[in-house]
Amino acid sequence: MTNAQRGLRGWADGRRGALSRLRFTSLRLRLVVVFALVALTAAVSASGIAYWLNREAVLTRTQDSALRDFRQEMHNRAGTLPAQPTQDELQRTASQMAGGSERFSVLLVGQDATGKTVYGNSGGLNGFALEDVPESLRTAVGKQQAPGNGTGNKSPYHLYWQRIDEHGTPYLVAGTKVIGGGPTGYMLKSLEAEAKDLNSLAWSLGIATGLALIGAALLAQAAATTVLKPVHRLGVAARRLGEGRLDTRLRVSGTDELADLSRTFNNAAEALEKRVADMAARDEASRRFVADMSHELRTPLTAITAVTEVLEEELESESGSVDPMIEPAVRLVVSETRRLNNLVENLMEVTRFDAGTARLVLDDVDLADQITACIDARAWLDAVELDAERGIHARLDPRRLDVILANLIGNALKHGGSPVRVSVRVAEQPDDGADRGEGADGAAGAHEGSQIVIAVRDHGPGIPEDVLPHVFDRFYKASASRPRSDGSGLGLSIAMENAHIHGGEISAANSPEGGAVFTLRLPRDASELTRRTEETAAADAGGGRGDDAGEA
Repeated sequence: MTNAQRGLRGWADGRRGALSRLRFTSLRLRLVVVFALVALTAAVSASGIAYWLNREAVLTRTQDSALRDFRQEMHNRAGTLPAQPTQDELQRTASQMAGGSERFSVLLVGQDATGKTVYGNSGGLNGFALEDVPESLRTAVGKQQAPGNGTGNKSPYHLYWQRIDEHGTPYLVAGTKVIGGGPTGYMLKSLEAEAKDLNSLAWSLGIATGLALIGAALLAQAAATTVLKPVHRLGVAARRLGEGRLDTRLRVSGTDELADLSRTFNNAAEALEKRVADMAARDEASRRFVADMSHELRTPLTAITAVTEVLEEELESESGSVDPMIEPAVRLVVSETRRLNNLVENLMEVTRFDAGTARLVLDDVDLADQITACIDARAWLDAVELDAERGIHARLDPRRLDVILANLIGNALKHGGSPVRVSVRVAEQPDDGADRGEGADGAAGAHEGSQIVIAVRDHGPGIPEDVLPHVFDRFYKASASRPRSDGSGLGLSIAMENAHIHGGEISAANSPEGGAVFTLRLPRDASELTRRTEETAAADAGGGRGDDAGEA
């Protein structure tokens, strides 16, 4: 593998790790966001209510105080003025009224003896003017009320007030008329100080809301860590269990729901480990039985085979002394002995695969010559068409390749009929992410990244769709009503095992033109696979190590 490929693989592994961490963090993020939203909602609601209550309290207190002083000044000072005051009298009285503790501006409006409207302003000519008073307030102040109108105030003229905003500054405007005749008085008080106090309060509440939000996020992070750390450990333990490390357990502490979940996981893992161990023991016993049976059968089968060969020679000789009456029985014995011999050999091969003792003996193979030799040895030359260029070499196990080809071609001839077409081509091998390293001689393999594709196609009726997923199963019969056939039901399974030991695969499908197609894919050079297999076996022989998945 080149440095660029290694870098690309490292980037892909990093991306997968980042995605895994993102998937894990997303739950943490959701918890933090929910905590923050709850805290933000509560803090904003509390701050809004507090601000509204304090605002009303501050403004109402200031307003009531100013209106009370203005009413008192109107009664004490403006009430002493004559019914037709002069402008100087109004001016002097307005200045005296504005000198109170509330510091508001006063405007007095009356009529002198000539009927002219005169004004008295506490701020001079550029101070509070009648135009500063809203029209609606002036109308309400000058309107005489009928006695007994249900307000509780029996005076014909009442005190009215209104809040206005001028150039961003809030003001309180009030007005009333002197009872019994006299000037009309208006008051203008700035609420800027109160507005600044309320703005300061709003900033304080906003800062408090922000601090509450930060505190909620920190608490949510701590809570998420407390909750998700055991969940993460449980996920790690589940992945290890799925990888086959059945001795994985969680350390349990506490009595909460997560501790109960960890105990349940440990109990399930323990039960699974026990069941798998029992199944492995039964499987091992079955394999041992098959191996022992195969070995025990070989000795008597060798003797029987020798006898049947003699009988077969007698049948084929021109001067044979075999009674014609028993000739069919002798031929049946010869046929069944061969079938039994093939079955024992197949069982021996299967037990080697199950025990993991099957090994490759690699050699450089010309594929066209190898396939031709396989066909010729079984007298299939007239029934098989070969489409393979000479000079396509591969480093494989010739004996196992012969077994694969014999099973595939024999199966096609038996179930599909001739002609059977065998084609060979070279294709690029898909990158499975594994680092193939360098060949045994220290240099990169000459055929690294390529694979051999051998397709065996017949011209029969094809394979039923419900049978396709099971064609490589051991002892599988397409028809349950005919469990006995000339084959052992192990040929395609053994072919698949031999493909796997090379690092290859066999697939079965139906051709659109008719017939079944079995496609064999093998790496062009199996040397690196053999080396890695030997290293893995050596590492396994050195002993494994168990570790704990962590504390829940």
